[in-house]
Amino acid sequence: MKTITLRNVPMTLTRIIRRKAAEERTSINRTVIRLLEESVGNGPRKPAKKHQGRPPHHDLDKLAGCWGREEAAAFDEALKAQRVVDPELWK
Repeated sequence: MKTITLRNVPMTLTRIIRRKAAEERTSINRTVIRLLEESVGNGPRKPAKKHQGRPPHHDLDKLAGCWGREEAAAFDEALKAQRVVDPELWK
Protein backbone atom coordinates (compact mmCIF):
# COMPACT_ATOMS: atom_id res chain seq x y z
CA MET A 1 0.00 0.00 0.00
CA LYS A 2 1.15 3.50 -0.83
CA THR A 3 0.78 6.51 1.45
CA ILE A 4 -0.53 9.75 -0.05
CA THR A 5 -0.52 13.10 1.74
CA LEU A 6 -3.11 15.73 0.82
CA ARG A 7 -2.55 19.40 1.58
CA ASN A 8 -4.89 22.38 1.49
CA VAL A 9 -8.07 20.33 1.66
CA PRO A 10 -10.94 22.85 1.61
CA MET A 11 -12.78 23.17 4.92
CA THR A 12 -16.13 22.37 3.26
CA LEU A 13 -14.73 19.12 1.90
CA THR A 14 -13.17 18.30 5.27
CA ARG A 15 -16.55 18.70 6.99
CA ILE A 16 -18.28 16.49 4.41
CA ILE A 17 -15.68 13.74 4.79
CA ARG A 18 -15.84 13.88 8.59
CA ARG A 19 -19.64 13.76 8.51
CA LYS A 20 -19.66 10.77 6.15
CA ALA A 21 -17.10 8.97 8.31
CA ALA A 22 -19.23 9.58 11.40
CA GLU A 23 -22.41 8.43 9.63
CA GLU A 24 -20.69 5.24 8.44
CA ARG A 25 -18.89 4.77 11.77
CA THR A 26 -15.58 4.32 10.04
CA SER A 27 -12.24 6.11 9.96
CA ILE A 28 -11.60 9.20 7.86
CA ASN A 29 -8.90 7.26 6.01
CA ARG A 30 -11.27 4.44 5.08
CA THR A 31 -13.97 6.93 4.08
CA VAL A 32 -11.59 8.85 1.78
CA ILE A 33 -10.39 5.62 0.15
CA ARG A 34 -14.01 4.51 -0.45
CA LEU A 35 -14.94 7.90 -1.92
CA LEU A 36 -11.90 7.85 -4.20
CA GLU A 37 -12.67 4.30 -5.34
CA GLU A 38 -16.28 5.20 -6.09
CA SER A 39 -15.30 8.36 -7.96
CA VAL A 40 -13.12 6.41 -10.41
CA GLY A 41 -15.54 3.50 -10.70
CA ASN A 42 -13.30 1.06 -8.85
CA GLY A 43 -15.20 0.02 -5.79
CA PRO A 44 -18.52 -1.08 -4.42
CA ARG A 45 -21.31 1.44 -4.54
CA LYS A 46 -24.15 1.48 -2.09
CA PRO A 47 -27.18 -0.28 -3.53
CA ALA A 48 -29.58 2.14 -5.17
CA LYS A 49 -32.95 2.68 -3.54
CA LYS A 50 -35.80 1.09 -5.41
CA HIS A 51 -37.87 3.60 -7.34
CA GLN A 52 -41.37 2.51 -8.18
CA GLY A 53 -40.65 1.02 -11.61
CA ARG A 54 -38.32 3.85 -12.67
CA PRO A 55 -34.53 3.56 -12.83
CA PRO A 56 -32.63 5.80 -10.39
CA HIS A 57 -30.79 8.78 -11.84
CA HIS A 58 -27.28 9.62 -10.72
CA ASP A 59 -26.53 12.58 -12.99
CA LEU A 60 -26.51 15.10 -10.11
CA ASP A 61 -24.71 12.94 -7.52
CA LYS A 62 -21.48 14.92 -7.84
CA LEU A 63 -23.31 18.10 -6.78
CA ALA A 64 -24.81 16.71 -3.58
CA GLY A 65 -23.25 18.25 -0.49
CA CYS A 66 -20.85 20.56 -2.33
CA TRP A 67 -22.40 23.93 -1.39
CA GLY A 68 -21.39 25.86 1.68
CA ARG A 69 -23.85 27.77 3.88
CA GLU A 70 -23.35 31.03 1.97
CA GLU A 71 -23.97 29.42 -1.43
CA ALA A 72 -27.07 27.66 -0.15
CA ALA A 73 -28.39 30.90 1.36
CA ALA A 74 -27.79 32.76 -1.92
CA PHE A 75 -29.63 30.02 -3.81
CA ASP A 76 -32.56 30.18 -1.38
CA GLU A 77 -32.74 33.97 -1.81
CA ALA A 78 -32.77 33.61 -5.60
CA LEU A 79 -35.61 31.08 -5.35
CA LYS A 80 -37.54 33.33 -2.99
CA ALA A 81 -37.33 36.15 -5.54
CA GLN A 82 -38.77 33.84 -8.21
CA ARG A 83 -41.66 32.72 -6.03
CA VAL A 84 -43.24 36.16 -5.67
CA VAL A 85 -46.87 36.07 -6.77
CA ASP A 86 -48.09 39.06 -8.77
CA PRO A 87 -51.61 39.79 -7.46
CA GLU A 88 -52.53 41.49 -10.75
CA LEU A 89 -52.13 38.17 -12.56
CA TRP A 90 -54.56 36.44 -10.20
CA LYS A 91 -57.56 38.78 -10.49
